[in-house]
Amino acid sequence: MNIEPEISVIVPFFNEEHTIQELHARLVAVMDGLGRPYEIIFVDDSSRDATFEHMRSLKPLRAFRLGRNRGQTKAFALGVAKARGEIIVSLDGDLENFPEDIPALIRKLDEGYDIVSGWRRARWRGQFFRRKIPSLLANRLISWISGFRIHDHGCFLRAYRKTALSSFDFHGEVQRMIIPYAAHNGASIAEVEVRYAPRAHGVSHYGLSRIFEVMIDMLSLHFFHRFGSRPRHFFGRIGFISFFFSLTAAIYMLYLKIFEGKSFIITPMPLVVALFALVGVIFVLMGILAEMIVRRENKATPMEFDIREEIDATAP
Repeated sequence: MNIEPEISVIVPFFNEEHTIQELHARLVAVMDGLGRPYEIIFVDDSSRDATFEHMRSLKPLRAFRLGRNRGQTKAFALGVAKARGEIIVSLDGDLENFPEDIPALIRKLDEGYDIVSGWRRARWRGQFFRRKIPSLLANRLISWISGFRIHDHGCFLRAYRKTALSSFDFHGEVQRMIIPYAAHNGASIAEVEVRYAPRAHGVSHYGLSRIFEVMIDMLSLHFFHRFGSRPRHFFGRIGFISFFFSLTAAIYMLYLKIFEGKSFIITPMPLVVALFALVGVIFVLMGILAEMIVRRENKATPMEFDIREEIDATAP
């Protein structure tokens, strides 16, 4: 008789053929040591190397290969959709995370938390200006915007109760926003210090450009949390602020005409009035249009996955 897994370990991969065997062996050793039913789910995000081929000989394993590259968040979303366990554990496939830290996350989760996140405290030693400073800045900004402070929003080594992920929109937001989003929705969150190993194979998919993506993610979090169900209020505010500036410019233009005798055409004020008025109209119309879209989509569009191949080599 098959026992339903209690824990689902999800690992997204992209061009990580050199780490598959070792990571799987370490995961099996760690999960066997926990003495709780589990499953391991590998998701190949359409790698260009032999990542998926290396998965064929592994057991126990459930593996899925996406037909095209969708990014880490979408690969993780597929794993969550396929997971059978009530506890989800996620980690990177490049061996930068230690599978041996998973028991500490599970123990903390068992204390009653909804999410336990890893904190790579010793990360970026020797790369203070190029990597550590941007990382610290990004984490501080996310904590400030979200109102929930943890040290390492980018650490993918986490343990979740599956219910904490049930309402997360994997369509547009990325994994570093899961914790702020969950915190806004009342989830209890803890942090556990974990180890970190520099990448031994390949190159990192992250760089300084990620700071700009983080800023966009934070703005998205703020917008969708406050105005996701009422976008007309967001766009309407900007529109009416623009109308206010247009009116102010028009009053000043009349003042110049009446009290100083300056013709409208010798000042830039008519252009300023028209510009702010036009911007105001555009934003108000955008708000109305966004509201119409939100009202039409009462139910979220189900996420579709282009699964090219899958492997089911679970233990008997």
